[in-house]
Amino acid sequence: MNNTVEPELVSAVVYGCIMVLGLPLNAVSLWILLRRHSLRSPNVVFMVNLAISDLLLAIFLPMRVYFYATGTWPLGSSVCILTTVIHQKNISCSSIFITFICVDRLLAVVYPLRSRHLRTSSNAWKAVAFVWLCLVLVNIPRSVSLSRALKNCTVAVCFEYHHCSTPFKSGLVYFYVALVFTMLAVNVVCTTLVSWTLHSHLSDSAKVRNKVNVMLIFFMNLVMFTVCFIPLSVGLLTIKGTAIRPWAYLATMNCCLDPLMYYFSLDNFWKKKEDVDLETREE
Repeated sequence: MNNTVEPELVSAVVYGCIMVLGLPLNAVSLWILLRRHSLRSPNVVFMVNLAISDLLLAIFLPMRVYFYATGTWPLGSSVCILTTVIHQKNISCSSIFITFICVDRLLAVVYPLRSRHLRTSSNAWKAVAFVWLCLVLVNIPRSVSLSRALKNCTVAVCFEYHHCSTPFKSGLVYFYVALVFTMLAVNVVCTTLVSWTLHSHLSDSAKVRNKVNVMLIFFMNLVMFTVCFIPLSVGLLTIKGTAIRPWAYLATMNCCLDPLMYYFSLDNFWKKKEDVDLETREE
């Protein structure tokens, strides 16, 4: 009996802690980004969408906490599917938007003049709109599969599809794993190029602090992938049942770590919008 209860309580506690941290952190971060920063900066556009993705995840975590704490799901299959899809697709959103931020910083540091026509808010909004549209389209067949899996369950259950009589498998898992590793490769390449560029211009001591902040952005991105995204990706291919939960905890923690990236990415994170707009025009 204890062997079945303990993992559920651990899940409830872990997701509860992530919710307590992630919800206010992302709500405040989104408020600061929208109120104090100009959406004319592509970097801010990507960060706003990343914060929205993380905030959606945190908002739906209480339902997951309730399920693991009580062992019941009274909200029906539709809410279960919505909660599951938002939780799973947050990883895809985060990895893509983090990579967008990484590429934007690469262009700003390595190709500042040649990339001016690319690094516009218009292009940034087009990119994030394309990402959201693709995720919605991909989730349509995913939601249908989840619905069928729930119908095959002999008990009222949500999130734990290994209880279903028909095993739930999807080719989208392989696509997700390939996406994460591709995004990781892009981040590694960007980090290497930016590190080499900054190292070759370290003679300007007045800008050493800014260079350190830039490298902290890339360091945070790589930490996010290696700690949060990669373990879950490998686990999805090699682990079955409840054994995947520790890696799911790590992946969910990304919503608590992302606000640190906003702070390092924007040296003027706490400044008023008027001052930020001036600096954006000068960039």
